[in-house]
Order: sequence, then C-alpha cells, then structure tokens
Amino acid sequence: MRKTTEIVAIALGAVVTRVAASAVTPAQTDFRPIQLQHQITSVQPMTGLVMWEGTKNTATDAIQLEFSYMRYADVVSRRGEYDWTPVERKLDAIASRRHQAVLRFWDTYPGRPSAVPAYIKALPDYRDTVALSENRDTGFPDWSHAEYQRFFLEFYERFGQKYDRDPRLAFLETGFGLWAEYHVYSGPETPGVTFPSLDFQARFFRHMARVFRETPWMISKDAQAAKRTPFASDSDLLKLRFGIFDDTFHLAWAPSYNLNGWTFFGRDRYQSSPAGGEILFPNQAQADRVAARWATETRNFGITFMVVEQWPRWTTVDRLREHSLACGYRFRVTAFAAGPRESRVTVSNTGVAPIYHDAYVAVNGVRATGSLKLLQPGETRQFTVASGGTAPKLTIESDRLVAGQEIGFEADLK
Repeated sequence: MRKTTEIVAIALGAVVTRVAASAVTPAQTDFRPIQLQHQITSVQPMTGLVMWEGTKNTATDAIQLEFSYMRYADVVSRRGEYDWTPVERKLDAIASRRHQAVLRFWDTYPGRPSAVPAYIKALPDYRDTVALSENRDTGFPDWSHAEYQRFFLEFYERFGQKYDRDPRLAFLETGFGLWAEYHVYSGPETPGVTFPSLDFQARFFRHMARVFRETPWMISKDAQAAKRTPFASDSDLLKLRFGIFDDTFHLAWAPSYNLNGWTFFGRDRYQSSPAGGEILFPNQAQADRVAARWATETRNFGITFMVVEQWPRWTTVDRLREHSLACGYRFRVTAFAAGPRESRVTVSNTGVAPIYHDAYVAVNGVRATGSLKLLQPGETRQFTVASGGTAPKLTIESDRLVAGQEIGFEADLK
C-alpha cells in the first residue's frame, strides 16, 4: 500500500510541476525591454555646494542645501521647556526655496557669550569662563556642571524626537569648542571645564547613535586628537555611524593635519555616513585651484556636500551647478523591462558617494520594496516592482524631499 501511495504522489507531483512550469514560462517571456532616454540636468537633492541660509547666494537652483548655525539658547530658556519656533522658521524658509538644511548648534563662538540656556547660567554654582579667543572676549561653558551635561543630552534627544524624520533637514552637524568644530585653538581648552570630559563625550556619541535613526549626524575631523577626544582610547566609538565634516577641506588635499583627521576616522567612512565641510575662498587664485581639483577630490573623499559661500565672487552660476553635480550620488538606469503586472529595473550609482536617505525606484507610482539607500559608487542593484503595463513610467521617489525637489536619473536604453 505504501509503495502505491508513493507512486501516486510522485505522479501527482510531476503533474503539479509541469503545470507550474507552464504557468511561469509565459509570464517570464512577457517581459519586454523598455526604451528609455533620460538625463540629469539639475543638482540632486541632499548633495552639492552649500550656501549660508538666507543670503543672496541661496536664490539659485545651482544648490540644494543651505547651512545655518544655531544656539542652544535660541530654543531653551527654562528647564524642560522647548520652543522650536526659531528652528521652524529656518527650516520653512529654506524649504520655501526648494532646498534642505544642514544645521549646526554651537555653545562657543569667538567674541560672543556662550549659548548656554539662561536658566543654567542663573544657577548659583554655574560659572561660565570668559577668556580671549581670536583676541575677543568669549564665553566658554562650564562643562563641570551636571545640569549642563544633562541638558546637552536631553536637547539632542528632544531634537531627534521632533526632527529625525523631517524632510526639511538633510544633515546635522554637532560638536564642542569654537563653532562646535571640536577644537579651541584660540582660548582655554580644559577637559571637564571649558571642554567636555572624555567620559561625557563617549556618552554623548552613544546617545546620538541611539536618538538619530534616520538623519545622518556628523562631527569635525578635529575630533582626531587623542588628548581631546575618546576615540583613540575607545575604538568601539569609531564603529558608530557618523559622518565627518572639515571646515578647511582644501587643506586635506595634501599630507596635513586635515588629511590625518580623515585618515583617522577612515577614508571609507563615506560608505555609510556623509562627508562634507567648507572651503574658504580668499582670492581668485584659491578659487581657480579648487575649481581645477574639484571633481578629483570629491571622488577621493566621497564628498556629498560642501559650503562655498565665497565662491560666487569668483565663478559663474553654471560652474557652481557643474561643481554641485560632482558631489554625492548619481543614479543611472541600466536595464528596464516590463510585463503586464510587474517590472524589473537595474540601477547603478555613477556618483562619488551613496544617498543616505531611503529612495525607491517606482513604476507608475508603485515603489520597489528595496531602497537605493547606501548604494555605493560603482555598484548596481536590481529591483522588482509590482507594476508594469504597455507604457510604464519610471521615477525615483523619496519621502525625504521637500516640495519642488526631484531625484533624477540617467538612461540610454534603446
């Protein structure tokens, strides 16, 4: 009886297999190549050259990003009370120009009082240090005070809760010292007093990794110094996902302190987190030098964005657009086939860095389940989309865009 049952089962299995095969084969042959011609003519969202928020240089489509400093005291004056109105105004203004923001909060700025909230400064045992920095009286926060440390962690947790998924914010820069650039090259730098202790910094970095799950955050390459930061003594911190910015990036193109910082944090860090910063343009010669090396160095460092507020004095809008397009990701559709109810799309990244937010191939408005996020330069991904038809429309969609932005792609499919 058992043998008979097995024979019947095998026979039925063979029939099922033949039926399944006959059902699959025609569907596979229904896929047909789709002709597609497409070019990238505009700067891609979340990439390119950056201008300071609100300046005349932001009135152009040659950029997609605007940079702004902010003070902690702009948001908090009383313990536990957060007024995000100043942040909202900046983000709304930037988005109204079809751009996104790169924000950095500071507590120490040459020639200004510290940006520590007023309620902390009023505590009887809190003491700011006022000392010369760049020959100007400058307020340095009291990093020995427990309430300032507590506030600092709370601030970024609250900020993350509100803005981690906000499309108006592309990247967040953070740090300590002058301009939050992770140094006090002019003025007193005393760990645990005018600069946070190594222990607090380690807590802060792990805290940032926990509260920011979507928005990439970045620190200065100046955090390389072992006497200043805990990275050299705690290698696990280097495994956290954070990007690097360099506010004198043009000095990193040759052996130097700047280049050492990039090397310390890993020249491949851009594969998971953004690389950016700023370049200064004091004269025409500097502008010409940067222009000549730009495409090469953006690829060498995997640069996604760079503040260049002075560059418009020395170049044209068309050149700004050209140099913006040399940053970040650049998608190319290398294959596109469609069936009655499904499409297959292959995309490569021909840019110098990945995209750090989710973006999806879509056909007729239906998105692929897989994301283009972190597709590396030179790499390719294939996607299946549950939509097809006789005239399928292919786009790249993202929830991390503001009104008026669009992720483009190249294609030459005949």
